Amino acid sequence: MKKWLKRYGLSVLGAVLGAVGGYLYWRYVGCASGTCPITASPWTSTVWGAAIGGLFMSSFKKEKSYE
Repeated sequence: MKKWLKRYGLSVLGAVLGAVGGYLYWRYVGCASGTCPITASPWTSTVWGAAIGGLFMSSFKKEKSYE
């Protein structure tokens, strides 16, 4: 578990923060007309937020040097 958390911890943290951010964006900004494909539903906004947050935080992971 410790090894898994060390490997994927930043991605999981980013996904959780992104999901919260996506939901809050839907809640407070959202889409009044309902025609916006991402922000019309709290589910899609939350999933997209989690995906973007996970990808963003995974970019800060240090790569192993094989030299």
